[in-house]
Amino acid sequence: MTNQMPIAEIHSANYRLLQEHVYSQSGIVLGEDKHYLFEARLAPILRQFSLGSINDLCALLRAACETDMGRQVVEAMTTNETYFFRDPAHYDAIRTVLLPRLKEERRNTKKLRFWSAAASTGQEAYSLAMLLLGDGLSDWNVQILGTDFSSQVLERARAGKYQQIEVNRGLPAALLVKHFRRSGVDWQLSEPVCRMARFETIDLRKSMRALGPFDLVFCRNVMIYFDAETKRNILREVHRTLFRGGWLLLGGAESAFGIEECFERQTVGSATVYVAR
Repeated sequence: MTNQMPIAEIHSANYRLLQEHVYSQSGIVLGEDKHYLFEARLAPILRQFSLGSINDLCALLRAACETDMGRQVVEAMTTNETYFFRDPAHYDAIRTVLLPRLKEERRNTKKLRFWSAAASTGQEAYSLAMLLLGDGLSDWNVQILGTDFSSQVLERARAGKYQQIEVNRGLPAALLVKHFRRSGVDWQLSEPVCRMARFETIDLRKSMRALGPFDLVFCRNVMIYFDAETKRNILREVHRTLFRGGWLLLGGAESAFGIEECFERQTVGSATVYVAR
């Protein structure tokens, strides 16, 4: 026999409230079959506020008396899956094609700018930083901006500290030895790598013109959570932040379909890249 209380079913009106709240605050579209996702991800918030059910949480959201809770709900529903050197073909394309070109074009200014637009806990931005340091760019002015909707994940990114399971995912052993040191049971990223990246909280639905110009933008595995119109608007804004000829890298299930006037699709090795027109 178990003493665990049964999970109260989310009332249909409250389910719609959660869908609408998450969409209005982040643009993320959640379908009708995400009850399990709400239950799993909102459970810590219920415990934090000593609430008996998601329906109780929705009552507070509806009364608009817990704005901090509202933000936490949206952040809890964002997906923050990431790991070091995810989609290795992209990094190979950067190393073999983009960097040689940029080093030649910018040899006088020695300045490069990159953007990780869905940075999560920072592995994408730091993977790029390690690649750049390994390519002889330590004396260049290299800036990597990492942004995310969730302030919580960006706190972890700024700390540059990762669990064993996180460094086991995608990070070559040689780079672990070179750029990390033990910090208790975790691994702390070295100061030279951390200095190359800064992190800011940004809603991708807002104007991003002031962020650029960038030589390359990672915007991977985030478009799949938006509706078609939001996707097009975000990609147009990203285009405005890129140098002409700059690269946009999307996730494997994503494309720049619908805004072909902004980007030319190219294949570099085994990677697909989108070049700003």
